[in-house]
Amino acid sequence: MLQHVVDSCLQLGASKMAIVYGHGGELVQDAIIKNNIHWVLQVDQKGTGHAVAQAEAVIKDDMTVLIAYGDVPLIKAETLKLLAEKLEDSVLSVLTTYMDNPFGYGRIVRDESGKILSIVEEKDATDEQRKIQEINTGFIAAKGSDLKRWLKKIKPNNKQGEYYLTDCIALAVSEGGTVEAAVCDDPLEVQGVNNRIQQAELERAYQAIKVEDLMLAGVTLLDPARIDIRGSVSAGKDVSIDVNSIFIGDVVLGDNVTIESGCVIKDSQVGANTIIKANSNIDSSIIGESCDVGPFARIRPETVVNAKAKIGNFVETKKSTIGIGSKVSHLSYIGDTQMGADVNIGAGTITCNYDGANKFQTIIGDNVFVGSDTQLIAPVNLAKGTVIGAGSTITKDTPEGELTLSRSKQITIKGWIRPTKNTSNKNNKENS
Repeated sequence: MLQHVVDSCLQLGASKMAIVYGHGGELVQDAIIKNNIHWVLQVDQKGTGHAVAQAEAVIKDDMTVLIAYGDVPLIKAETLKLLAEKLEDSVLSVLTTYMDNPFGYGRIVRDESGKILSIVEEKDATDEQRKIQEINTGFIAAKGSDLKRWLKKIKPNNKQGEYYLTDCIALAVSEGGTVEAAVCDDPLEVQGVNNRIQQAELERAYQAIKVEDLMLAGVTLLDPARIDIRGSVSAGKDVSIDVNSIFIGDVVLGDNVTIESGCVIKDSQVGANTIIKANSNIDSSIIGESCDVGPFARIRPETVVNAKAKIGNFVETKKSTIGIGSKVSHLSYIGDTQMGADVNIGAGTITCNYDGANKFQTIIGDNVFVGSDTQLIAPVNLAKGTVIGAGSTITKDTPEGELTLSRSKQITIKGWIRPTKNTSNKNNKENS
């Protein structure tokens, strides 16, 4: 949540950014992308005014200071810019919105002419004040010199015994200053997260924004309510995405890509005219143009599938290159492999790339044909045009254009009698 707020603030071109933190501070710092942020520790939790006061050392008198909240992930840079611009006609600007049910939020108190007088918190409000639907979001902007002066005057005169940042509004008015409101039209944009229910609500709202962007870009979503974008998706023309697909990190989809239902794609590129069939998992890999992947394929990190290749059902790849037009159609594992063009890998083939301590590479040349149920014991090199007979275990390099196989001699045991079930014990038990 905090990273979303940080990203929006960075779009304003701020010269400095400070984050006030408390509980779990080291974990928070580790989770945030470093952008020359000043980290300020609030040892004692004494309210929002006290929190801002901890950052006084980084606030210069001539600065425009914008204060944002780290649990409001949907805040937009455009809204923050509007808040800052309101300072042109005021000494302090506050971001507000209107809610049908404002329970729990501080109310904006105005006089008869509509001028802002103060903000009163829910727990300190009168019954009449609780009827006010314009609420304080917590976001304010002010000049550094004014803000520091007000912070010194704030008193913990409330039921919580805390230093409320919102008291700055009343202090500004008492000095004869004008307080302006920047009104946010969408309450969801400024909603904070205090529990898992609110978190889930904002996640759905965030997903709706992402989905709308995709559809406006021309992507067909078979059900916009059943897709999760946990990062960014860039899509070309005529892309189609079926239900229950999840996109994580940075995903790039080329023109005319089809994603069937239940796929998970993370930090990967999918080339034009490729189809990713149902329930496939692609992680940190590159899929070329006009490929056919799945269903139930697992493409693990550092896989490169070149154009017109096929990765079939229940195939797993890892740290491998699949050549142009090559096929790994079903029930196979290809790991630590460099595969040439127009290779055919039979069902049940695996590359045995790990000896329990170290991993080794398999090299497969162009136009190699590997029969079903074959084990390739790395390190091994299958030369161009090699044909591997089904059921083989290959431990040595193969010569170009030759048939290579390994298998035990088939024998028939004459007179062998097939075992039958012993029913005498069962009959004895039933009769006893």
